[in-house]
Amino acid sequence: MSDPIINVENVSKSYGGVHANVDITMQVERGSITGIIGPNGCGKTTLFNSIVGYHPIDQGSIQFDGQEISKLRVGDIARLGMLRTFQQTRIYSKMDCVDNMQISVSHRPDSKSSIFASRKGEIRDRAEHLLEFVGLYSKRNLISGDLSFGQQKLLELAMALMNEPKALLLDEPTAGINPTLINGLIDRLRRANEELGITLCVIEHNMRVIMNLASHIYCLSNGHMLADGKPAELQNDQRVIDAYLGGH
Repeated sequence: MSDPIINVENVSKSYGGVHANVDITMQVERGSITGIIGPNGCGKTTLFNSIVGYHPIDQGSIQFDGQEISKLRVGDIARLGMLRTFQQTRIYSKMDCVDNMQISVSHRPDSKSSIFASRKGEIRDRAEHLLEFVGLYSKRNLISGDLSFGQQKLLELAMALMNEPKALLLDEPTAGINPTLINGLIDRLRRANEELGITLCVIEHNMRVIMNLASHIYCLSNGHMLADGKPAELQNDQRVIDAYLGGH
């Protein structure tokens, strides 16, 4: 790839005798939407956790925007501009949506939100703008715990966007969402990529979603990198069909 913003080289991670990731190498090109697929338990979430610093890797190298980050903590990596979302939403369920947005502001020195930190009105304006961006403006004053699960995922996306990440890792963004909301979420992810310039790396089980969303896809199996390529290539790769797609 010409300009990888995330570069993973020969990364391995074990828990006791369980080899969750074995010699994983992959790249996420700057400005792309990259997908990661594979059966449950194949090591996808472990890989995400390693990339963003939730646990130390056993061996290998992880670089973000040209900087080695494998020994950095979560907060340090976030301040460099890489964030992730989770399968289960992490919102402040007793606060309204705007307050969720405002409390999520980081203090990256190059972020507009940091610059506005002493100007609450401007932070609120930005929060409301991003809530409109994800389709939640009409819900802005509602308690976030009263939102549907799909709306909570949109709120979590907006909270991440509040920090102007260079790269955003999303762990199964459509899981548990009402099918009627999935197309809206896909549209917001595309717009975040195209209009806001955010690189996206997406773990996803919904094959229709990931095959239409990502330009390049990696497939893991039993902790190993099984295959990678363009969506059409993976759909016709017999190894991927046997390990994953054939069962869906």
